[in-house]
Amino acid sequence: MAVGETVVVGVSGGPDSLCLLHILCRLTRNYQLALHVAHLCHGLRGADGDADADFVRTLAGDCGLPCTIECVDVPATARKHRLAFEEAARRARYAFLMRVAETHGARAIAVGHHADDQAETIMMHWLRGSGLAGLRGMLPLTCLSDYRLFESLDDEACNIDYPISRLRLIRPLLEVTRSEIEAYCDTYGLEPRFDRSNLDTTYFRNWLRHEALPLLASHNPNIREVIRRSAHVIADDYDLLRSLLEETWQRVIVEERPPTGFPATSETPKGRIVFDLETWRALHASLQRSTLREAIHRLRSSLRNISFLHVENALLVARDGATGDQATLPRGLLLSVGYDRLTITDAGATQQVPNWPLLPSSSVPLSLQIPGTTPFPGSDWVMEVEVLARVDLPAGWEVNADPWHAFLDAQTVEGSLSLRTRQPGDRFQPLGLGGHGVKLADFLTNQKVPRIVRDRWPLLVGSSGILWVCGQRIDERARVTGQTKQVLSLRLQSLSLGS
Repeated sequence: MAVGETVVVGVSGGPDSLCLLHILCRLTRNYQLALHVAHLCHGLRGADGDADADFVRTLAGDCGLPCTIECVDVPATARKHRLAFEEAARRARYAFLMRVAETHGARAIAVGHHADDQAETIMMHWLRGSGLAGLRGMLPLTCLSDYRLFESLDDEACNIDYPISRLRLIRPLLEVTRSEIEAYCDTYGLEPRFDRSNLDTTYFRNWLRHEALPLLASHNPNIREVIRRSAHVIADDYDLLRSLLEETWQRVIVEERPPTGFPATSETPKGRIVFDLETWRALHASLQRSTLREAIHRLRSSLRNISFLHVENALLVARDGATGDQATLPRGLLLSVGYDRLTITDAGATQQVPNWPLLPSSSVPLSLQIPGTTPFPGSDWVMEVEVLARVDLPAGWEVNADPWHAFLDAQTVEGSLSLRTRQPGDRFQPLGLGGHGVKLADFLTNQKVPRIVRDRWPLLVGSSGILWVCGQRIDERARVTGQTKQVLSLRLQSLSLGS
């Protein structure tokens, strides 16, 4: 906290917040702090809740501090949004504290979380399933722009117009145990309120506090300290991974377009993140996961919990999938594998077509110049055709790695050649199947050619039918053999991409 700063202090009336307020009041003279007490009634405890509010109001008055008290019907909010009461209360509480900070020009919010809270929080995250970010536990200082709390539960109650990036959440007591706090209260004659709901073990945190952690402590009395110690190590590991992620992000990102609204509509540009597929697939698995999670967070900034299964399923598809494969992600996002790109965008967004040599749908056949160069209509792609003697074929032509380059036996090609799109009933004999014919539609599906481009996929045809499904497979009957004397070299090239 800076000298002269305004600090909103969350005060429930319990020992931790009472201790926090007392300490901050003692620091006020040296640091010239302007404290503002804030208390939220959760609408659950009836007369006891009202008494808590009166207690905090009186306490603030005795300390000569301004005080803001509000009431929110958290049970109703939890039912409306199908949230656990603890989560609904948490969101409502922070939204309230941020509104108070906005109103009074504060840049910091202080809360009374302590070391035992930290151990409980880490255990909660671990039992629910969490990555390194959750296993760090709470941080002593958090920028609220990173806190992922801003999915409003109620437009009136939770909307925050304050520049969130300026707000900091501070936890001065995070290394102080509950017993030390209680001893402090005894030393200074502080008489905190007692919240009976803290004994209700139907709440997850209370169950951990009163049953699970005491059971673990019977085997290791220092279990809470062990958990906190592990969290410190994990926090350092997380920071290292974040720095690696930031460097990696710049290497793999091709396009990043943040969403301008959610849910996306036809009037609202949809967010999109595109990675270079080859570079992404070369990453360590940890960075592959991290980049996927980061992409989800950037496109859905209010999403707090990302399912492990969502990420692992997307990871498998992104790492091993063929062109056209997809995986669903949280909150209406979709991951799609392209020819050389990995795209994460809104499921309803139009799939981006890679720069492939596509023909207009249902176009008339495009006659080829032999030899010569034939441009594709409305595209920067061309088909180059050469006639070569078999002895002049380039070294290694049999294992040609370029899918857009094919070699055909010129003697088996009768009549003129043209490029066209598919037609009902199309069949051909893919090289390697021993002359067995297949339906073109089945072949394109098996080759995972994206559905949106199948009607525009170029097919090289002659009088005998399909000779080459461009970029995929030539026909068995057009293959170059030992008896071939002349060869047609056909190569598709994008003028913008070069050779």
